[in-house]
Amino acid sequence: MAAAKSNTNWFAIGVSIAVVVVLVAIGGLVVFLNNQATAPGVAPKSDIINEETGAISFGDGEDEVDTFVDFMCPICGDFEKQYGEQLQAAAADGKITLNLHPISILDRYSQNTQFSTRAAASVYCVAEKAPESALDYFNLLFENQPEENTAGLTDDELAALADQVGAGAAADCIADGTYMDFIGDQTKNHEIQGTPTIEVNGKRLDLQAGDITIMEKLLG
Repeated sequence: MAAAKSNTNWFAIGVSIAVVVVLVAIGGLVVFLNNQATAPGVAPKSDIINEETGAISFGDGEDEVDTFVDFMCPICGDFEKQYGEQLQAAAADGKITLNLHPISILDRYSQNTQFSTRAAASVYCVAEKAPESALDYFNLLFENQPEENTAGLTDDELAALADQVGAGAAADCIADGTYMDFIGDQTKNHEIQGTPTIEVNGKRLDLQAGDITIMEKLLG
């Protein structure tokens, strides 16, 4: 009896294998891109930056005050005018540890320039490249705070302010937006919904309920 003729379609099998290989490759690419999209932003490193919390810290007092601010936020500007100098003086005197957290929630008010994120990221550039100038730069940003619904300051203008306080070395970092992703991580990780957000010794204050007196007592 003659052997049965093989009906194996090797062309179809080859095409099927090729399709599977392509699908696996596409799946791997999707996973890679998703991981890239959700990967944490590059973190700045400096003696004044807390690696765990991301805070830019001043002073060594036992009591800690954390402030979360957006440089486009007018209420943050009001807060700094009323309390900024007192908080910084208390930190300098060793009465408190002042932890500054530049974050971003108001990019939508800067005509698509992402000013809140860029400004916050620029503070970390200065804190890394010229830590001795970080507090002066932080203050200068509020002194030159733009109004909501404007384009805000350009990167060149931010770099010029940094240079004004002796932090010209931060210019490239500012232009590159090096820590913009990090700002997004910080805003999300600390669950910031509004600014200013204030914490005293880890307790988040309800400013509308009058909790600000808790901070005021530390300032004497």
